[in-house]
This record gives sequence, C-alpha cells and structure tokens, in this order.
Amino acid sequence: MCDLVARTGRHQQRYEAGCRLVAGCIPFRLRSSDKSGNADTEKIVELLMINSTSGPGLLFPKGGWENDETVQEAAVREAIEEAGVRGDLMDFLGYYDFKSKTHQDEFSPEGLCKAAMFALFVKEELESWPEMSTRTRTWLTVPEAVDRCRHSWMRDALENGFSKWYAERAMNAGEDISEQQ
Repeated sequence: MCDLVARTGRHQQRYEAGCRLVAGCIPFRLRSSDKSGNADTEKIVELLMINSTSGPGLLFPKGGWENDETVQEAAVREAIEEAGVRGDLMDFLGYYDFKSKTHQDEFSPEGLCKAAMFALFVKEELESWPEMSTRTRTWLTVPEAVDRCRHSWMRDALENGFSKWYAERAMNAGEDISEQQ
C-alpha cells in the first residue's frame, strides 16, 4: 500500500487574474543507445508520460499550485503523486496557457489555466504512489511523446520548451546531465 497521499480540494489553489495556476514537469531519463552499457555511447532521451483519466492520449504530470508551496515544490509533488517518480528538478521551461474543461469554478469560470513547466531528471521510480490505481507510466522517445500528447499545449511545452532546452544543454561543452547531479 502507498504511504503517500495525493492532495485534494481547491481551497488552497492559487489563482491570478481569473487563471488557475498549475505546476508540472516533463520527466526524463537518459538511456545508452549501446546495449553493452558503454559510457561513451550516445544517450537517448526518454520521457515519462502518464495516461489521462478523462480520455485517450498521454500527459505529463501537472496539477494545482497551492498557497503553501513554491511552484517548484508543486511540480515535484505532482510528479510523485501522478507519475510516482522522484528526481532533480532542473530548469524552468516556460508558462503554457490552456483551458480546462474539468476545472471551471468561481475563480476561473472559463477554466483558464497557466502552467509553469519544468524539466525533471528522474532518479527513482516508486513502486507505489498516490495515483497508481488510476495512472500508468509509459517511457517514450521524444518523437513518440510528440505523437501521443493529448493536449497541444503539452506538445508545445515538449517541442518548444524541453527539446530546445535539452539541445542547448547538450551543446554547451557536451554536458552530460546525468553527471551534473
């Protein structure tokens, strides 16, 4: 049984100018392209996505940013609650606006949301996590993730946020993200 519990309720949610503020991340790992495990081989980026509980397609973990936490803490919490992963929260990838059909309330009657997205370098996959009964995890390459994204704003965060960030990091003196942490 899972000892962790997902936060619920909207009384602690942050809002700004009629928008619900959301925090999330794009969890990733690096896998050697060489089956022998040779450290000098090219690394393949794999992204962790989770199923949507409201329809087809896959998502990155995200959820409400609450009043008693920083945006970074909220992104890390959502990764644990929804995807059952822990790791190093890396850089901020950008803000992404979207409309939620399920989160319309008196503070955001139109369901407007603003998501702060981060890169999360995964170091641990938990055996049990709060939403494991409703969520499944899937590791995908970047092109596979682009094809399977449920929402266009998440695809934008992947293509114009994460992919550009990762390419820039990799070009800076051949940095190996897994060795920086």
